[in-house]
Amino acid sequence: MPVGDAVKHGFSTLAIHAGQPPDPGTGAIMTPVFLTSTYVQEELGRNKGFEYSRVSNPTRTALEKNIAALEGGAEGMAFGSGMAAIDAIMRLLSPGDHVVVSRNVYGGTYRLAKMVWEEYGLRFDFVDTTDLANVERVLRPATRMLFIETPTNPTMEVTDLAAAAALAKRHGLLSVADNTFATPYLQQPLASGFDLVVHSLTKYLNGHSDMLGGFVVTSDARVAEKLRFLQKAAGAILSPFDAWLCLRGTKTLAVRMKQHGENAMAVARWLAAQAEVRAVYYPGLESHPQHRLAREQMRGFGGMIAFDLGSLERAARFLRGVRLCALAESLGGVETIITHPASMTHASVPPDERARIGVTDGLVRISVGLEEAADLIADLERALAG
Repeated sequence: MPVGDAVKHGFSTLAIHAGQPPDPGTGAIMTPVFLTSTYVQEELGRNKGFEYSRVSNPTRTALEKNIAALEGGAEGMAFGSGMAAIDAIMRLLSPGDHVVVSRNVYGGTYRLAKMVWEEYGLRFDFVDTTDLANVERVLRPATRMLFIETPTNPTMEVTDLAAAAALAKRHGLLSVADNTFATPYLQQPLASGFDLVVHSLTKYLNGHSDMLGGFVVTSDARVAEKLRFLQKAAGAILSPFDAWLCLRGTKTLAVRMKQHGENAMAVARWLAAQAEVRAVYYPGLESHPQHRLAREQMRGFGGMIAFDLGSLERAARFLRGVRLCALAESLGGVETIITHPASMTHASVPPDERARIGVTDGLVRISVGLEEAADLIADLERALAG
């Protein structure tokens, strides 16, 4: 069933059909994997829309149309990883430009900013964007971008999307939202006024822990043109096979996110009742400081939880005790993945900065999967008892 531009479809319908008409040559209902580096041209200057796969590839184009539709954007660009996507966004800036970033972003974003782009003349301030007065305080004449992550990784802080976008517009800033944790199923930052949305495709959009990828969505034609040029010039693009894997993942995004959220709520409530747990960070709990905001701007609360066990020793003992949950990097897969941010995802962040933003040695992050919630809770209970 082709999805026409003139018809407004629901999220799940777009997830299954947007950018993916039946193959015109064979009628195949699934988008083919075009494993080709180049394309035969009919004559000089005449091709069938594709010249070289670093520039574009039919499978990648299908994914780009699909996720752009899910985010409500006009243009989508797929990259080889989430970090490649963020790196391309930073290339929109010039030496001397200043960027304001949410304090609790993914450790890889911090590493890229402080250890790569500062070497090339960009400047960064990492602030608590749950209070936008913090953003106002660090603005300079050279500030060009506001980069937020909401909910943040790993302490699940929630920023007011509409208010942040309005602030950026008042000050002439390019606004960027990392929507990896929430996905477009739970929130669509472009609809709140953001200029760009970035994703790690590796996580929920793919959802099966079997590929790497990144993505940028925008409705700004000028920005999209620059990002497509960077795809062509720098070549950090997504492979056709990884694009095909992610297309398979987005088809089930809505049903997966519903179950991730249902399981996470059950796990979060159980954790909050345990005496051994010092704190639980999950926007779905009424105790979360931005619970009301999350309820207003998100369709659900997602599958990510962080909780503090008080010390590295307790966290290590607990992580040794899990059996069903997998101790690993990454998140967003169908399986439950449990992580120690201080020594894994945020190891690049200096210890004093980790302490400032709440990434303690006792903090554990859990990406709640699609297993039976009762089985997950039983596994966590055994680990806590150990």
